[in-house]
Amino acid sequence: MAPTRVLLVEDEPTARRVVRDYLAARGFEVVEAASCGQGRALHGESRCDAAVVDYMLPDGNALELLAGLRQADPGLPVVVMTGHATIDLAVRAIQQGADHFMTKPVALASLVAVVERLVAARRDRRVRRAAEVEARRAIDPFVGASAAIRLLAADAERVLTSDSLVLVLGETGSGKGTLAQWLHAKGPRRDEPFVDLNCAGLTRELLESELFGHERGAFTGAVTTKSGLFEVADRGTLFLDEVGDLDLEVQAKLLKAIETKRFRRLGDVAERQVDVRLIAATHVNLAARVRDQRFRSDLYFRVSALPLVVPPLRERVEDIPVLASQMLATLASELGRPGLELTPAALRRLAGHAWPGNIRELRNVLERAVLYSSGRLVDAPVVRFDAAASPRDRTGELSLTLADVERRHLTRMVEAERGNVERAAARLGISRSTLYQKMRELGLPSLSERSRARRGGRGTKA
Repeated sequence: MAPTRVLLVEDEPTARRVVRDYLAARGFEVVEAASCGQGRALHGESRCDAAVVDYMLPDGNALELLAGLRQADPGLPVVVMTGHATIDLAVRAIQQGADHFMTKPVALASLVAVVERLVAARRDRRVRRAAEVEARRAIDPFVGASAAIRLLAADAERVLTSDSLVLVLGETGSGKGTLAQWLHAKGPRRDEPFVDLNCAGLTRELLESELFGHERGAFTGAVTTKSGLFEVADRGTLFLDEVGDLDLEVQAKLLKAIETKRFRRLGDVAERQVDVRLIAATHVNLAARVRDQRFRSDLYFRVSALPLVVPPLRERVEDIPVLASQMLATLASELGRPGLELTPAALRRLAGHAWPGNIRELRNVLERAVLYSSGRLVDAPVVRFDAAASPRDRTGELSLTLADVERRHLTRMVEAERGNVERAAARLGISRSTLYQKMRELGLPSLSERSRARRGGRGTKA
């Protein structure tokens, strides 16, 4: 883990040197400033973990500086020092947000203890918030025992402790974002922020502002200063989804930020330094985009050093039963229907689908099934696919799964025989009991009754 970075704002050189040397000797990284202005600028560049500030400064006081620091970094721990301590001043400092107030000459051992305690408390709060979020959203990206998902798990374990950039490849809805969250949660930066941005559909100006931030007045509508996601993710992980859609100008700035770990906000002249692990993801062929001059070759070679390929759901059909059952349990609990189970017929229907939308589509299908089902079992008739999302074949018909073809053919056969199951079974070359069984498996248990109803409720002679 990187050393704790402390912003020390003290205008008296000798006092500043004493505190700096003591902190540095105990493993702290010290960023020095002699005024409020320098303190604000240096914290913006360095994103410190805590600030130790003298009360009287050439261009203001600690409380004025505190307000600016907290605006840029609301959780920053701040210790105020003064040689003119009064109870009133101490009360005002604490009321305005200072975490601790110390009288000069400061007991340096006590200062170190206070800073360590405040930084640890801040990290504990971050960990608790992250744990709460993870507990609500945690999904194992390696559910199943297929060869494809086991290969992905092994590759992910190998890059887990690396700080190098990872490129996650996979179709839309296959779980690239879940894998990125897992890499962060299991890696050495787990106690720091995880920040994500979907780059698809964003304009160049908006992408630049989101990634690098902007100063007040940098462009029309920039009424306040805004920190970019690189700053927010300092010490942690920045996940850029659909990186293949980045504007070429933004690609150039991203490449510089990756290689130098420095960047400028829009409208600013000062460079800021960050320590961020980058994970990128895309569903497009980046090599093809390089050939079409839509993606920079230097950025491509930089981001593609450690690729992880998430397999589509159709290549891991054997994982669908356990994946669907686990997802159903989560959805049923969220929707107030705990204890639901998929029937064998429903599982077979799920396994027979092509899944163009991958895991995201599976979740949508199961959510509909929970809402449409009654009782404890989720059966095949309520497992409904979105026809509009399925690819079309060359004749213009929607692509069908084997189960869909069987269901359509059996329906036509029974209707052609006016609901007479025995004659329909004879035409199909199977026994009547086998046809009844197939109808139940495919969610057509009452087809013959509906056929009779359409004829006015008259019985059908065998």
